[in-house]
Amino acid sequence: MTVLGVVTLAVGCAAIAEDLARRRISNWTSGAALVSGFALHMAVSGWRGAIAASLGTLAGFAVFLIFYLLNGMGGGDVKLMAGFGSLLGPGAIFWAAWFTAVAGGLMAAGYAVALALHARRHGAPGGKTIPYAPAIVAGVWLAEFALG
Repeated sequence: MTVLGVVTLAVGCAAIAEDLARRRISNWTSGAALVSGFALHMAVSGWRGAIAASLGTLAGFAVFLIFYLLNGMGGGDVKLMAGFGSLLGPGAIFWAAWFTAVAGGLMAAGYAVALALHARRHGAPGGKTIPYAPAIVAGVWLAEFALG
């Protein structure tokens, strides 16, 4: 496994654990991805690597910003995707966003079925939001696997 793979695995596991347990992703987790992305890209490609990390960060941030502005996702999700953008770079982060959307849709459908079954048995509705870090991490890992 590459250093990039180890970092995305570690950050991904931390983000999922935080989002499932506390329903938020810490700035430390997103920041670790961001700093690691810059360090890795600069170590390999110098200033060109820094530019690639910057563009990936901006792309990762921008791709989910509209959903945040529409109250469809939390700020931690947007920052996490920006951190992963730093790691993956501008090209791969768009693939990761696509895979994230597919994974998120499948997870949301499964969650809706689970809520319906719960309501049918217990008569009480569950929460209205789902933690999105698992979908983001699945998308990032799929993109890394497919492109790496």
